[in-house]
Amino acid sequence: MSELEKLATETRNQKTMALDDMSILEVLQTMNDEDKSVPFAIEKALPQIQKTVEQIIQTFNKKGRLFYIGAGTSGRLGVLDAAECVPTFGTEPEMVQGLIAGGMKAMTVAVEGAEDSPELAKNDLVQAGLNQDDIVVGIAASGRTPYVIGGLDYAKEVGATTASVACNNEAQISQHAQFPIEVEVGPEVLTGSTRLKSGTAQKLVLNMLSTASMIGIGKVYKNLMVDVRPTNEKLVERSKRIIMQATDCRYEQADQTFYQAEENVKLAIVMILTGADKNEAKKKLVEGKGFVRNTL
Repeated sequence: MSELEKLATETRNQKTMALDDMSILEVLQTMNDEDKSVPFAIEKALPQIQKTVEQIIQTFNKKGRLFYIGAGTSGRLGVLDAAECVPTFGTEPEMVQGLIAGGMKAMTVAVEGAEDSPELAKNDLVQAGLNQDDIVVGIAASGRTPYVIGGLDYAKEVGATTASVACNNEAQISQHAQFPIEVEVGPEVLTGSTRLKSGTAQKLVLNMLSTASMIGIGKVYKNLMVDVRPTNEKLVERSKRIIMQATDCRYEQADQTFYQAEENVKLAIVMILTGADKNEAKKKLVEGKGFVRNTL
């Protein structure tokens, strides 16, 4: 038996041996039943996820960056989570970055052999200027992708913090990371298709890593995304609604203060809740280290 065949993600699911003989509804019910197991698998890994979040917060507090690295579906999910941080939390694109084997072309087209190259990950991280203040999170459903292992090893060389997300227990990449996360979701409905339960598990874990870390550096007030970047009409209106929800003010005041604060939602909230003008509210936010709750 090859090393790959021993992985839970590669074994055959005994519940779906007649997948091609099921009705459409039976296929959907089976997939839904299998997907229900994913959050329970993640629950077991919460202590490891917590440790990784703590490291990401430390990284951000020293102005370091978060890098997700992966190949195929894993890489695409990292790129997706990184991209969403910009509008949701008002981060600069450099703060959270997703690197995928084969480059951005690989987001839509498979780049043959890219995931098998440890050197490629090193080159990508060198080009990104990885340094000891950064953290690298390697993502691989199998837990053995050479691109990811190469990236984690290079990160260790430069003194960056390393973490990993795998969908098999005792994953190979866990040995190359200081903070390994393992979420074993078991055999896929379609044998070896790790874009299914494994992909869902990875997406949920990345949601946790980025969201909990952003909460930890003051980008959330109550349950509101107060650093949202209003880059389109929908987000402009959402920004005003956030101001209303945070302050219990009327739309007219939210609208007026939003523009007085130069479209900075967090600043507008502090202005309304403290009665301060823009400059005074800015000073208060600096003293509160960017946390609205501390500022108040």
